[in-house]
Amino acid sequence: MTDAVSTAQPRYAQIKETIRRRISSGDWAEGFQIPSEHRLLEEFSVSRMTVHRALRDLTEEGLLTRVQGLGTFVAERPPSADVVELRSIADEIAERGNRHGCRIERLLAVTADAGLARRFNLPAGARLFHSVVVHSESDVPVQLEERWVNPAAAPDYLEQDFTRQTPGEYLIRLEAAPRVEHVIEAVSPTPEIARLLDIPVTEPCLRVTRRTWAGGGAGSRVVTVAMLVHPGSRYRLGARFQLPPP
Repeated sequence: MTDAVSTAQPRYAQIKETIRRRISSGDWAEGFQIPSEHRLLEEFSVSRMTVHRALRDLTEEGLLTRVQGLGTFVAERPPSADVVELRSIADEIAERGNRHGCRIERLLAVTADAGLARRFNLPAGARLFHSVVVHSESDVPVQLEERWVNPAAAPDYLEQDFTRQTPGEYLIRLEAAPRVEHVIEAVSPTPEIARLLDIPVTEPCLRVTRRTWAGGGAGSRVVTVAMLVHPGSRYRLGARFQLPPP
């Protein structure tokens, strides 16, 4: 695929179109770290201001994500459809007429590695809160919730009693209308996950990776990234929705 663009466009727009084509063609895949501004200004023979404007526009459009101290990366593509409602597992269990319980396995501050920092759009080494909670339905484990939280969005997270309210319930109360991304996968449990859920390591599991943002535009920030693992024999995931008229 050629990188040719219309010379009638302003130079920053030509650079945007070239980068857009490299992403859409797959040459620059999700998570790929694009060349530095210095290398791009050499490639296109333009000023740093011109390259900076092109990258800023593509970041605002959601094609790129810029992480302080790390560089600029091709953004993850959002799922093609959102079919999972943002709900508390405690409410789900109560609606079935059963008793919700939870066990706190971990609740502490951690340092983000490069991969985790990129998902939060924070510099590597940034401070995050980390929790691991096992949710049970009538004393049977049905979900392992591993969650990382941006302290700027929930500074009191570590002081909460999550036996009284789930981490998800607490975070939803902080932001009335968060933006949500769900990715659903079939996985095999690690020995640690199998131990916490009291299942054999051969038990198929369903993993929902959930990421939420607060705010809009350039001021938006990632609030939390959570991985929710359910034993396949104890949990079903579904959705009910209405199709638009033809």
